[in-house]
Amino acid sequence: MVQVLSGTGMPEGPSIIIAKEAIKDFKNKKILKASGNAKIDLHKLENKKIIDIKTWGKHLLICFDGFFLRIHFLMFGTYRINERKEAKPRLQLKFSKTEINFYTCAILLIEKDPNEVYDWTADTLNKEWDPTKALQKIKKSGLMVCDVLLDQTMFSGVGNIIKNEVLFRTSIHPKSKTNKIPLKQQRALIKDAVQYSFDFLKWKKAFVLKKHWLIYTKKICPRCNIQLHKEWLGKTKRRTFFCNNCQVLYK
Repeated sequence: MVQVLSGTGMPEGPSIIIAKEAIKDFKNKKILKASGNAKIDLHKLENKKIIDIKTWGKHLLICFDGFFLRIHFLMFGTYRINERKEAKPRLQLKFSKTEINFYTCAILLIEKDPNEVYDWTADTLNKEWDPTKALQKIKKSGLMVCDVLLDQTMFSGVGNIIKNEVLFRTSIHPKSKTNKIPLKQQRALIKDAVQYSFDFLKWKKAFVLKKHWLIYTKKICPRCNIQLHKEWLGKTKRRTFFCNNCQVLYK
């Protein structure tokens, strides 16, 4: 089985959840051989049992006793289960009868427990997500909201598609400063970021995600029936679609 996590840019949190579910059967299995061109100690993985598979935002975590692998799929990462590409994998994990191959991704071996590294309350798809903490972070931030939504310490798992769609659905202009957005709209933004993340997951599994895009990659505003604007905004200069008529600019 081959999986390309995203054809539209860096995969977002819901796509990583799908990857976790695809490889869940490898939990409690022992790795017999590890190879690939990842710059980690591959021998450390051999004869080790996978004790858990987790996600935090855009990170896939393969956990062992005392350490874990952090896999980030970057823009074009893929994985294959019991299949191979012609290219050398970044990481190949071989078990008694099965294997996983990871390609075009960044891999780190971290000698800690994931609970020491990650703030689960910042992950929009995690059961420990804390909207109160998110609200506190928003109130303190003076950044443009298009940057805040992509800040993984605030909204782990939210990517550019979710950013665009949530801002349109909440009628907030991407250049708005978060500390100028009214409290009611701040709360709506947080609520919709979580709701859209779960909707994204559901639609992605059903292969209908693009059918639900209201503004991402579009040219005409579905509310105003006028030309949308497209700019590369924020610190990361990510592609942003917005309507100057119905999305309110708070500054």
